[in-house]
Amino acid sequence: MTRTSFAPLFASFSLILTALCVPAAASHFTTIEVSGAPDTYALGINVQGDIVGWYYDATFNAHGFLLSDGDYSTIDVPGSTSTTLFGINPKREIVGTYVDSSSKEHGFLLSEGEFSTIEVPGAFNTLPFGINSEGHIVGAYDMNAVDSNGFLLSDGVFRTINAPPPGSVFTVPEKINPNDEIVGGYSGVNYPNHGFLRHKGAFKTIDAPKAGTFGTWASGINSRGDIVGFQDYTTAAFVFHGFLFSKGKFTRIDVPGASSTQPRDINACGNIVGSYCVSTPTFACYGFLLRR
Repeated sequence: MTRTSFAPLFASFSLILTALCVPAAASHFTTIEVSGAPDTYALGINVQGDIVGWYYDATFNAHGFLLSDGDYSTIDVPGSTSTTLFGINPKREIVGTYVDSSSKEHGFLLSEGEFSTIEVPGAFNTLPFGINSEGHIVGAYDMNAVDSNGFLLSDGVFRTINAPPPGSVFTVPEKINPNDEIVGGYSGVNYPNHGFLRHKGAFKTIDAPKAGTFGTWASGINSRGDIVGFQDYTTAAFVFHGFLFSKGKFTRIDVPGASSTQPRDINACGNIVGSYCVSTPTFACYGFLLRR
């Protein structure tokens, strides 16, 4: 593993639980936008409320960002042409991907100021998407730039995670909670997609009501087992709407005025991050935080 020093932004954190969770007086959305960026995407949140994601600069190169206590910090893997951040845990360990000068994509872990490359042996691409408080990492890899397999990295060992057949040739684990419950999506050769929950080796399919051509995608889970994701509807294919799946009930999540809403993660406080897009006056995408 290659290690590269970063700035001393990340100190060791003990696990902080419900004491950090202050319920909002009423649920409300806050836009997340890196100054000057054409598009901003928020993809991960921890219990402290730190948010990670990525944004495009004016020349449409991707850069990672950390939003902590109202301040944005750009995070780029040294020597990379593109960096994206997907997940952050209570210790402020971050996982994401970067593209090197030869246009090959790699995964990485940023822990205590050090970058470590994450690569499934023999894989064409490795994409880490989530990390829990124990440092267990989930994501996807492919051996041929076509099919996608899921992985769990724990205690230095990679384990393949694929949704069971029939017809599952594309599996993408997105996030993992402290109980090692994993959520993500899978599909066959064609649409629709299906969300899934994996716990102790058993898979449970998650299909939102009235899902359309795209189907359902589960993208985040917290310590209480609350799941967020997104879907389209039979009435409008590939127009995405968010959902919260909690205690067996689906609740729709849409940013007011948005043409598309995609929740991507939920923390132990129940706060949700994701991205939304607007089509007027010009098409643009922004991150959001939904405090609950």
